[in-house]
Amino acid sequence: MANPQTMIDLRDVSKTFVMHLQGGSEIPVVRNVSLSVRQGECVVLGGASGAGKSSILKMIFGSYRCEDGTILVRDGGEQVDVARAAPRRILELRSRTLGYVSQFLRVIPRVSALDIVAHSARMSGTPDDAAIARARELLAQLLIPERLWTLPPATFSGGEQQRVNIARAFAADRPVLLMDEPTASLDAANRAVVVDLLAEAKSRGTAILGIYHDEDTRRLVADRVVDVSVFAASGSAS
Repeated sequence: MANPQTMIDLRDVSKTFVMHLQGGSEIPVVRNVSLSVRQGECVVLGGASGAGKSSILKMIFGSYRCEDGTILVRDGGEQVDVARAAPRRILELRSRTLGYVSQFLRVIPRVSALDIVAHSARMSGTPDDAAIARARELLAQLLIPERLWTLPPATFSGGEQQRVNIARAFAADRPVLLMDEPTASLDAANRAVVVDLLAEAKSRGTAILGIYHDEDTRRLVADRVVDVSVFAASGSAS
């Protein structure tokens, strides 16, 4: 891709947890995080458990607020500072720009797997028929048996739930993907599917920032590895 744009740009970002139920004690997580991710690039966050990798992803997604620094996410022709954006603006980013795979599937109870995945596509403007077709394609690609598609994922195994989580992230063609250990509970066959989905997304110009503890997956997807340990603060938490 000629002259790829920077889609994620963190500048001197710091995060501290304040324990209000423990006399206001503070737990520093990361300090002065600076990194960027361009279109068509997969950057992997490395470092030991507890270094703050997941916290960085959650700050970019707007689930955590940071005390200092700037978190710029490109939304079309605009750069949005997630650290200072209003909640409504962050929701807009999530609907059309930011995809996120967490370590756990959080969905409305009693909604079927097919509807969960299709809804993600609808949120980005995909027509209903195309959204359902895309959901079916992804669930099949991720080896979810068709007999489960009409059931709520609460009845699924952990690995099946994570595959629904992954399908939901890829259902919409969002230009930025945040991946928090997406392959942790998957077998080798499904890890390979996720690697293929990531490669396809990169070829479309998607900017990907992720955490992958599986060395084989990391080797296959990473363009660069950023060692978060250099930003870790004393007493950090993930």
